[in-house]
Amino acid sequence: MAWVALVLAGLLEVGWAIGLKYADGFSKFWPSALSIVAMLVSLVLLGWVMKYLPVGLAYAVWVGIGVVGTVILSVILFSEPMNAIRMLSIALIVIGIIGLKLTSPG
Repeated sequence: MAWVALVLAGLLEVGWAIGLKYADGFSKFWPSALSIVAMLVSLVLLGWVMKYLPVGLAYAVWVGIGVVGTVILSVILFSEPMNAIRMLSIALIVIGIIGLKLTSPG
């Protein structure tokens, strides 16, 4: 169950990061409000997960989901560029998280 909560927390991190773009410097109410709610729920879930998983692993997975998801959605939603260096960078993040998982206790 901790892993499900961690993935959900990571997806909510993607949601609030993308939501901040739509919030336009917190000048738009609904995108701002939804981003804040997503932030809070994401952090609460992350805190709960850390009771069951190692801190380094949980945080790395949370951030990794957030980074990779946000980059992918920013390419899709905002036409941000995707090139070989960006794809390699994303792959390195994923490889690093897998390495942490494989070497974490429990």
